[in-house]
Amino acid sequence: MRQFIVEADGGSRGNPGPAGYGAVVLDGRTGEPLAEAAEYIGIATNNVAEYKGLIAGLNAAKALDPAAEVRVRMDSKLVVEQMSGRWKIKHPDMKPLAAEAARILPAGQVTFEWIPRERNKHADRLANEAMDAGKNGAQWDPAASTAALDASAARAAMTEAEASEAVGRAAQTERTAAASSDSASSLSAPTSSAPASSASVGWGSSADLGAPATFVLLRHGETALTPEKRFSGSGGSDPELSAAGRRQAEAVAASLAARGTIQEIVSSPLRRCRETAGTVAARLGLDVTVEEGLRETDFGSWEGLTFAEVREWYADDLSAWLASPDVAPTGGGESFTAVERRVAAVRDRLLERYRGRTVLVVTHVTPVKTLVRLALGAPPESLFRMELSAASLSAVAYYADGNASVRLLNDTSHLR
Repeated sequence: MRQFIVEADGGSRGNPGPAGYGAVVLDGRTGEPLAEAAEYIGIATNNVAEYKGLIAGLNAAKALDPAAEVRVRMDSKLVVEQMSGRWKIKHPDMKPLAAEAARILPAGQVTFEWIPRERNKHADRLANEAMDAGKNGAQWDPAASTAALDASAARAAMTEAEASEAVGRAAQTERTAAASSDSASSLSAPTSSAPASSASVGWGSSADLGAPATFVLLRHGETALTPEKRFSGSGGSDPELSAAGRRQAEAVAASLAARGTIQEIVSSPLRRCRETAGTVAARLGLDVTVEEGLRETDFGSWEGLTFAEVREWYADDLSAWLASPDVAPTGGGESFTAVERRVAAVRDRLLERYRGRTVLVVTHVTPVKTLVRLALGAPPESLFRMELSAASLSAVAYYADGNASVRLLNDTSHLR
C-alpha cells in the first residue's frame, strides 16, 4: 500500500479577511512532493481556509491513489483535534467542512498529526501565494509558484524531527513537569544556565531556542461590579478598584516583588488595570506602558447587567453570542473574534519588543483567556470553560520556534 503525507495550511489576512489555502502531497517514504494545490477563496476566517486546505490535500491524495494510507500533518491544532474526534465541532461554518473532509477517504486510511508552523512551510507558502494572487485579482498559478524552494529544507527538517521524536517528547514532558511542579518557578525568567535537556531539545529542534518571552498575565483587582458578576467591559463606566481590589493589588505586588522576576509591565488603558499595574510598578520600581489593545471586550447594551438580566432581556442575542465567536453583544458590542484579532496583534508586538524577557501583562478576563486559548490552540468555546478570578495570575512562555507553553492558570495563592 502506498503511503502519502498531506501537509495543508490556510490563512486569512484579517480573520475574517482575504483568505487562501495551500496543500502538498508528499511521498510517505521519500518525502518528495507529488502534487500541490492552492486557491484564493475570498473573504473567510483562518479556520475555514485551513479546512479548505485539508479538503484540497485529501482530494489530491485520492486522485493519486484512492487506496493509499494518508498521514495529514497541519499546524492547526483545531483542525487536527476536531478531525481526530478529540474535540467537538460546534461552529456552524466548520461542521460541513469537516464532514466533507471525512467523506473523501475511508476513516481507516487517514491519520492526523499536529506539527509546528516551522515544519509546514511548503503549505504555508502555497497559501500565501494564493492570497497574494487574490490581492491582484487573480488565482494561484502553479507555473509561477516558488513554494517548492522550501521543499528540500522542509523535508530535511521533517527527517531530523522524526529521527529525534522520542527525545523531543521526553524533553517536552520534562519541561512541562518542571514548569508545573512549582507555581512560583513558573513565573521565573529562564536563563542560559537551564539544563540542556529541557532547553535545547524541542519538537524536532536541535538548536538552543534561548530564553522565551514570558507573559505573566494579571487580571485586575475587584471593582464594585466584580462580586455581583456584572458585565464590565470597555463600553461601560470604567470603574475604579474597590477597597478589596486595592488590597488584592497590594498582595499581588508583594508576591511578585518576592519572586523578583518581572522585568517589564504593560497594562490595559482601563482604570482598574492601570490602578492595579501602578500598585505593582510602585513596589517593583518599574514603569507602566499602556497598550490600547489589552482593553476588555465592549459588551454593548449588556454593560453593567448580570448574566441573568441579559438572559431575561436579550435571550435570543445571548444564545447567538454563546453559540458563535463572531456574534457581538446587543447594541454595537464587540465579538470574541474581533477581540482575538486585536489581542493577537498586541501579543505579536510585545513578543517582538520583549524577546527573552518576563513581562507582567495587566488586563481583563477576555484578553487573558484569549491569550491562553491561542497558546493552547483550543477552540473558541474554551473561553467559557476557564475560571479566572480577580487579581489572579496566569503565565504563558513563547519560544523562538513559534511554540507556546501555558505554565500557570488562575493562581490566587498570593491572596490567601
